[in-house]
Amino acid sequence: MVAVEFEDAREAGRLLAAEDGTVVGFVAYFVLAEAPHALVAVHTVVEPGHEGRGIAGGLVRTFYGIAAAEGVPVVPLCPYAAAWAAKHPDQAPEPPVEVVAAAKAQLDGDSSLW
Repeated sequence: MVAVEFEDAREAGRLLAAEDGTVVGFVAYFVLAEAPHALVAVHTVVEPGHEGRGIAGGLVRTFYGIAAAEGVPVVPLCPYAAAWAAKHPDQAPEPPVEVVAAAKAQLDGDSSLW
C-alpha cells in the first residue's frame, strides 16, 4: 500500500492528501482574517474509490496538528471535521465562541472562501 502524504497548500486554501503523486482528498479551509487567525475547515473531500481508508481522518488530524504548531485554534465548520473533533477532544480543542462567530461571519461575507 502506498503511503498517503499531506501537503498544506495554504495559498489555494487546501490541505491535500496525495498518494503516489495523485491528490486523493483535501480539506478546504481559510485563515481567519483577524487574530487569532484560526484555521477554518469548510469542507472535507475524499475522491471516489479512496473512501473508507482513513484518509479524511488523517486530513483532519493533520489540520489540527498544523494549527497546534502555529498556536491558533481550528474552527471546524465542515460537518466531517466537527464530528471528528467531537470524537477526538484530546487532539481537537474547542475554539472560543467568539472565534467561531467571526469565522462564520467571514465565510458568510465571502463565498469564494470555499
